[in-house]
Amino acid sequence: MKKLILFTVLFLTALQTFPDWHITRGPNPGEIYFMGPTNTGSGIYYSTDYGMTAQCMDSTIWQAMRITADKTPGVVYYVTMVEALYRSNNYGLQNSWQYVNNNVNLEINSGVAEGLIYNAFVSHSEDYGNSFIPHSYNGFFGSTLEVEIDNESGSGYVLVNQLGINDSIFLLKSVDNFENLELHYSFYLESNIGWVRRLSRGFYLGELFFLNGIEGRLLISQDYGASWIETNKYNYSDIYIGDLGGGRTEGEIYTLYRWGNLMGQNAHTYILYSTDYGITYEVYHPFAKGQEPLLSQFSAKSEEDAQGSFDIKTIDSVYYVTGDMPLDVQFYNYSIGDINNYEWDFNSDGVVDSYEINPVHTYTDTGWYSINLTIYDGLDTNSFLKENYVYVYEITGIDKMLKLEEPVFSCSPNPFSDKLRITINNSSESNLDQLIIFDIEGKIVKHIFPEGNYVIWDGFHNTGNRCTPGIYFLKFMNHIEKILLIN
Repeated sequence: MKKLILFTVLFLTALQTFPDWHITRGPNPGEIYFMGPTNTGSGIYYSTDYGMTAQCMDSTIWQAMRITADKTPGVVYYVTMVEALYRSNNYGLQNSWQYVNNNVNLEINSGVAEGLIYNAFVSHSEDYGNSFIPHSYNGFFGSTLEVEIDNESGSGYVLVNQLGINDSIFLLKSVDNFENLELHYSFYLESNIGWVRRLSRGFYLGELFFLNGIEGRLLISQDYGASWIETNKYNYSDIYIGDLGGGRTEGEIYTLYRWGNLMGQNAHTYILYSTDYGITYEVYHPFAKGQEPLLSQFSAKSEEDAQGSFDIKTIDSVYYVTGDMPLDVQFYNYSIGDINNYEWDFNSDGVVDSYEINPVHTYTDTGWYSINLTIYDGLDTNSFLKENYVYVYEITGIDKMLKLEEPVFSCSPNPFSDKLRITINNSSESNLDQLIIFDIEGKIVKHIFPEGNYVIWDGFHNTGNRCTPGIYFLKFMNHIEKILLIN
């Protein structure tokens, strides 16, 4: 029988039979808990090998809506739709759960210190949920989408939308245990409603991941949410991204995928595990029941970035693959399904260029390239197109041996299409120099005179014309940074 590729309406109907699915890190590297399907319904799983395998700890707690793990080994919490908090001191094992409190929101967070659990931004407990200390949350506005705490004590974030504003959601930040909140960042989106939007702290202080499920975009901030860069864009049309969670080591991130149809006859859980901030993944399949789905997924790095010591802070672009010609690009496949054939089209001309699983391709001409990967399992096919994903340029007026020093300014977002925020790290000297933007031929396109700790460039030339998409360089106080202007 031909395999079913799930349509959105059927998929959303099937989802209504399951509670929310979530993933949370444990206190040790490779240790995770997640919610997913079982042979009889849904349950809580525990893994100590990064999700490669998992043990179902309890398949009877159908009322669990969200889970979070404590910093104390073996302690895990869940909350129900009626705001009841339960705790297990034995890794979530069946019959180990104890009711501990009520009036607890679905947005629970833990794992920073032993016994510390947050009830959204409303209150927190320092005794494993037995009692809660209320917060004032002055400055809060809008409707809550997500709440996360930072690895830095007392710092936290609330993601909200606002009635009447349909193209933005807002990040509020607190540094005093949610006593006070301030607007910290605005995300401009296609829509501020829809699929999952998830904040998750990373490994370092001030490190945050943001998953915008409706657009399939993954972003990261390493400065407490002040600026963001895109690391990946998922093919989200056929399999639902249930949740995302940072790990216990540098660059580590887990993405929980779920799929099911025919009233649970087919049900699968996938853990996509990354150690490079969500750019590339290993695909783990800890639960399988019935027929598998099929989903094409891939990403890429320049060969230089793939073979060298990867540093997200110094590479030219994170999501887009850029470099001067000839550019060798390493592609990474992390598709889902029982796949028996791969067809790569490296320039979107309809011609298959490679049948390898993880090919390398050399681009010998300048310009933008769109990449398509089509996969087969003998019954069905699925394709994923990343438009304008690779950009190849030729440097003629810039020293190719230019090495960047520790920057005195930062740019966000990079790449950008509308407005680029340039933050001056040494604002006390910002009035002593001008910021110069020039193209890859060394021609100056814009002069900017900073008057504070940041400036905005809208992508326009000194002449008043819009600059063409491509690579540009910013020079300020003898420091240079590369940026990418896209359509």
